[in-house]
This record gives sequence, C-alpha cells and structure tokens, in this order.
Amino acid sequence: MTAPQLAALTRTSEPQTMLRRFLALDAVTTTGNGLAYLAASGPLGRFLGMGQGLLLGLGVFLTLYGAGVGILATRKSPPVLPVRAVIEANVTWAAVSLIALAAWLSPTVAGAVWIPLQAVTVGGFAALQYTALRATRS
Repeated sequence: MTAPQLAALTRTSEPQTMLRRFLALDAVTTTGNGLAYLAASGPLGRFLGMGQGLLLGLGVFLTLYGAGVGILATRKSPPVLPVRAVIEANVTWAAVSLIALAAWLSPTVAGAVWIPLQAVTVGGFAALQYTALRATRS
C-alpha cells in the first residue's frame, strides 16, 4: 500500500496519526471481540462450534491485549518496539487461527467462516500497522 493510499484511508498524511489510528481500530475491534467472547461464550461457542472454555480464555486474552494496544494507540508517538510486538502478535494470531482451523478445530459452518474472516482481519491490521510504522521512519 502506498503512502497516498494510507493517507486517504486514515484521512491524514501524518504517519504517526496513521499508525495511532490503525492501532486504535485494532484495539477497539479486539477488545470488542474479547468482551463478546466473555459475555456470551456459551451461545457463541455453540454457534461457532467451539468450546465455551476456549472462548472464555480467548475472551480474557483478547480483552487484555486490546486494552494494551489501546494504551499504545494513545501515545503521541508510539514506541517502535511495542508496535512491532503488536504487528508480530497479529501475524502470529492470523497464522495460528488458520492452522488451528486446519489441524484441530471442528467448527460449525459459521465457525468455518468466522475463523478465516477474523484471521484475514487481524492480518490486515498487521499489514496496515507495518506500513504506517515504516512511513514514520522515513
């Protein structure tokens, strides 16, 4: 993605603002997902074909992770190392989600759609954050 495309997407040409907005979007999405897993792990587990305990654990992790990314997004100039950690965690999450789907999960049709959809979303966040981080360094 080019700098003008990123600028159009974030409605700013300031690289730090782009990065902060992509981190904030990641934080809101991740925390919301985590809270949904916490609040409705039973019904969501049945709907997606995943165990309630798994969704509860993921809910706790995602809520805390999303809050951490949110804190990072509030920094005027997010530090490079924590941003890289977020990017790497997002790439890892996307890959592990797809591996889990292929290797050991037996989801419902809804789960078989949801898992790759969220993996692509998280991978997209990683790509946007990486591109914005690179723009801050040039």
